[in-house]
Amino acid sequence: MQRTIQAVIRPGEQSGYVAECPGLNAVTQGETLDIVAQNLREVIALALEGEDLGLLGFAPSPVIVVTFELEPAVA
Repeated sequence: MQRTIQAVIRPGEQSGYVAECPGLNAVTQGETLDIVAQNLREVIALALEGEDLGLLGFAPSPVIVVTFELEPAVA
């Protein structure tokens, strides 16, 4: 059983941030990190709504683990 749901947040192409949860085919965006994190929680909750977590391979009440992608600093 998986105890975590993996997600990635990266800067958007033009502005803001994009959050993706490939395991649940969930994607969202937001202008700030706080907004995109809240949107990510909501889109994951919607993706799991009415689902049997055990059948999906998740432990009860899994946590969301986010990787944040940064562009390298250019000198």
